Amino acid sequence: MQTTRLADGTAVVAPDGSQIHELVAVPRGSMVHCKLPGGAASMAVVHATVDEVWYFLAGTGQVWRRRESAESVVDVEAGVALTIECGTHFQFRNTGDEDLCFVIVTMPPWPGSQEARRVNDHWPVQGAGGASEV
Repeated sequence: MQTTRLADGTAVVAPDGSQIHELVAVPRGSMVHCKLPGGAASMAVVHATVDEVWYFLAGTGQVWRRRESAESVVDVEAGVALTIECGTHFQFRNTGDEDLCFVIVTMPPWPGSQEARRVNDHWPVQGAGGASEV
């Protein structure tokens, strides 16, 4: 059994440039807290083998997703949940001054930085990062 406090974790930089705090993991999934500073935009990526579900806790932003012929940009804020299915190109940005914070559940657990491959950005990348890479 695992118990983790967000404040006790170490921040790492995800392949998309966002700040990640690893929380807990079980054999079929893992959970992290993600933070993107005000005005920042992540890099666009696509995952090779994992599906993700996201739940937004604070801040305001937008998430771009493209899979096959479907493409959308959705506004996000506290209380919004969305999915990132394997093979979906995605990018997110913080449109406010407050940190954009959300929880990500990854199934199966995150295998490492080789999981994410860079794709063409929907928005210019700015202001992400700030710790060691995951």
